[in-house]
Amino acid sequence: MSNSAVRYKKLTRVYGGDTDGEVYSSLQFEKPEPKVPIKAIGIAFVLFLVGTVLIVIGALLLSGHIDAKYSDRTWPVLILGIITFLPGFYHLRIAYYAWRGYVGYSFEDIPDYND
Repeated sequence: MSNSAVRYKKLTRVYGGDTDGEVYSSLQFEKPEPKVPIKAIGIAFVLFLVGTVLIVIGALLLSGHIDAKYSDRTWPVLILGIITFLPGFYHLRIAYYAWRGYVGYSFEDIPDYND
């Protein structure tokens, strides 16, 4: 990790009293505002859309609305659709709840891809 990637906040030293021990500042206990992971939310949206399309195509193959000559592709399409749909839906749900301000949800819960 390079030094430029590490973010520090300079604390002002507060002198007071007769003690020469450690002095604490309220700045060191402040939590910074979480950054909105736009790239991760975009990737989650793409996964959600691709998964939805694959599930719909798989359902149409399974029900016979798409020609029977492609029936050997039904289960792989459904499985890939589920594999891509679930993480996309999960992260979009977290992003929506964090945006709406629900208790227990934060943008920090979404993994961020360091730009």
